[in-house]
Order: sequence, then C-alpha cells, then structure tokens
Amino acid sequence: MITVTVQDLMSDDPVVIRPDDTLALLRDLMLEARVRHLPVVDDEGRLMGLVTHRDLLRHALVEQVDVAPWVQNVLRKNLKVSDLMAEKLVTIGPDADIRLAADTLYDAKIGCLPVVEDDRLVGILTESDFVRYFGSGD
Repeated sequence: MITVTVQDLMSDDPVVIRPDDTLALLRDLMLEARVRHLPVVDDEGRLMGLVTHRDLLRHALVEQVDVAPWVQNVLRKNLKVSDLMAEKLVTIGPDADIRLAADTLYDAKIGCLPVVEDDRLVGILTESDFVRYFGSGD
C-alpha cells in the first residue's frame, strides 16, 4: 500500500505575508494570488500566524458601504496584519499521513493546515489541494 503524505499534496511555495504589512497589501495579495489563506512569517520564515479571507471579512469595517472611502483607505493603510492574524494554529508536518491531515481539517473545522518543520513554514495544505488531488486522479 502506498502512503500519501502531506508533502505529496501541499503547496510548497505558499504566498506569505509579514505581521507588519498592511491590510491593503493583505487584500491585494489575496486577490492577486487568488488564495484564501496567508501564513504570516517572520524574516527567518518562522510561522507566526495565519490570516484567512474570513478574518479579513470579519474585520471588514474597511468594506462597509456606510464608511466613507477616505476612512476605508486610512484603515487599510494603517491596520497591520498582526492586528487580525490568528496566532493559535493547528499545524502539521510534511511527513504526516494525508489521512491524519484530512481528519485534522475536518475535526478542527478549518480550511488549511500550515506545514511546518523546525518551526519554519515549508508549505500549506488546503481543502483545494485535496480536491485537486482526487479530481485529477493522482
């Protein structure tokens, strides 16, 4: 029986962001890369947190219709990723069995697992990776 590991399915070069980056950059990166999860790393690549599209929407004072456009722009430029990132994360290692990863995603009701090795981000595993894997027949 062939064992499929997290490393076999994960994206090994995820788009990342820094804690001091602005919400404007966060929003732009998510739109440009077409991703819903951005790991937050320090200069050495250590995982510090995670921001999801849902987090961005939750803090979407900047997107409210009744908020003046100039206020929205000020907030986007002044609020930092560290202001809304989640710091208590569920992570997984690259050599973990993919069934463990699937169970973890399901049990924790989350859409992604940052993949870490020695506290450094080495990839990200998302629900989309599972869909791609099983949809392509690999």
